[in-house]
Amino acid sequence: MKALVLCSGGVDSSTCLAMAVDRYGAQEVLALCVYYGQKHDREMEAAEKVAAYYGVPLKTLDLARIFADSDCSLLKGSQEEIPKESYASQLAGTNGDPVSTYVPFRNGLFLASAASVALSNGCGIVYYGAHSDDAAGNAYPDCSSSFNDAMNEAIWLGSGKKLRIEAPFVNLTKAEVVKRGLKLQVPYELTWSCYEGGAKPCGTCGTCRDRIAAFQANGVTDPLMKGEER
Repeated sequence: MKALVLCSGGVDSSTCLAMAVDRYGAQEVLALCVYYGQKHDREMEAAEKVAAYYGVPLKTLDLARIFADSDCSLLKGSQEEIPKESYASQLAGTNGDPVSTYVPFRNGLFLASAASVALSNGCGIVYYGAHSDDAAGNAYPDCSSSFNDAMNEAIWLGSGKKLRIEAPFVNLTKAEVVKRGLKLQVPYELTWSCYEGGAKPCGTCGTCRDRIAAFQANGVTDPLMKGEER
């Protein structure tokens, strides 16, 4: 194996997977999906579908207990409602703190865990789909370029200089991610981004809004929203 890709089943990680397969070939790529106690299983179901589409083996990992004390609104143990507004609107009321859907240090834990799995499977690189829109305004601080640089250095040193992190979108917007994915013909109809677990995306949570706008910016309709009146 050459590359491990953290796969959430969403737009960004699925585009990462497509890039890794395009670069190395499916036989050299391993996907890893992490359960962290989220309120629904749609993300993991989507990750399975996307990995199967590319013919890539998928490993799963359960880190839910680590987040058991968190009141993040995405988690099963939380009584908080998932906000139905844009990240910009949410940040206006946070005083510079992350939004309520920020899972404490999630990407740090994901990357550290992925590093162990990657090293055990002979991979030299870990891909993940952090992008600049999520980092903007400190909404998700573990998506920033400075965080990525620090984690990359730690994992490079901690692996005996055998493993590095690749975050190809860390300085790109979500619209730019979708643009790259459309060129690679990523099966976005198989993906899932919504924080709700219904039959269809809610269309109003922060990640739905960002996703819809990213496709619109590329002159196409989000395949999960076709036929929906917005």
